[in-house]
Amino acid sequence: MRQHELSRRTVLQAGAVAGLTGMMTTNVVLPAQARVADHIPEEVLEWEDQPPGIPFPVSQNVVTPATWEELDSWHTPNSKFFKIKHYNLPALTAEDFALTVDGLVEHPQTISLADLQCRPRREVDFTLECSGNHGLPFFVSGIGNARWAGASLAAILRRTAPKHDGVEVVFWGADEGPVAIRDNSGVSGGPTEPDADGNLDLLITEQFARSMSLAEAMQPDNLLCYEMNGSPLPAEHGYPLRLIAPGWYGVANVKWLTRIELRDGRYAGRFMARDYVTIREENVSGKTIWTFTTVSHTRLKSAPARVVRRGSHHRVEGAAWGGEVNRVEVQINDDPWQRARIRRMRSQGDKEYSWSFWTLDWGTPAAGTHRIRSRAFGDHGVIQPAEDDPYLASRRTYWENNGQVTRTVLIA
Repeated sequence: MRQHELSRRTVLQAGAVAGLTGMMTTNVVLPAQARVADHIPEEVLEWEDQPPGIPFPVSQNVVTPATWEELDSWHTPNSKFFKIKHYNLPALTAEDFALTVDGLVEHPQTISLADLQCRPRREVDFTLECSGNHGLPFFVSGIGNARWAGASLAAILRRTAPKHDGVEVVFWGADEGPVAIRDNSGVSGGPTEPDADGNLDLLITEQFARSMSLAEAMQPDNLLCYEMNGSPLPAEHGYPLRLIAPGWYGVANVKWLTRIELRDGRYAGRFMARDYVTIREENVSGKTIWTFTTVSHTRLKSAPARVVRRGSHHRVEGAAWGGEVNRVEVQINDDPWQRARIRRMRSQGDKEYSWSFWTLDWGTPAAGTHRIRSRAFGDHGVIQPAEDDPYLASRRTYWENNGQVTRTVLIA
């Protein structure tokens, strides 16, 4: 369902899921108010500021079937999880699949899917967010939470015995597509075509790839993942194998993973050095300079998900993610910030990669249109910034927008 096509709906009555505070896990306890007058049905109010549909040709590669109003369980169903592809959709089979681990290692490996599935199984609940989420007006649901399962990446890397100069790990996907290389003067060896300025571009076929340092790759929660929410990975999510790197934006979690290579320096392919690069404008001693950084780790963030009405009573519900969430505050119109009540999944011990849910008792608001926004607080004084925060506003690209999200709702 497209975001702008969602109409008002009512959720199940007593005995079923009752908003975010009644999630499917047993460690979530309904507040007392939600257990009162169970015979009164709840209604989810539709946001007034519905985003526009995803335009063509972006819609060919980006699909966001879920909406924030539908957020009613810890785990996003596979069919509702956002989908993004940069090139083709590889058609890989489990029988023919093999993962190669090579480069600067003492013991190169070729591993079948069956071999990986025979290794100790690990699981992690991880909220995966596209770094472009909330960066464009039509892209506000590029996020989902799943229980991912697979084999330990660190164990495989240790088995290969990286050489002392093998310091960077490149993850190669099977997806590939054409790329035009600019400024090709004097270079031969491939088809060329003129660009808008009349320069000849070299056309190449580039595989999707991302890299991280060996130390980052050795983090114990990284998975060679073959399962999503208890089922084999769907084709659109990287079947039969993908990287799951908790704490990193979606682009780093390489899908259709077929090769892992150790190198002696940073990999600077398209999705490391040219695309998924945040460009900022800075003023240094009265002079404008530009900084370029590769999209990597997620940033602390929260968003209002929906407003739920039961009789005349209303509550605001939302989610927070992207790091350790210590507190969430909600502001309605220009009123003072109010502290929300947080519900955590806490199924993975001390590590928390899954989103948390929060609720705010709104009571009986006045009729009319209201603005609702939230902000998350993390460790070491980290606060989700306002949209006009100078550091956030200095971006000249849409990646990594973790600014406060404001939604509007009409109370009849």
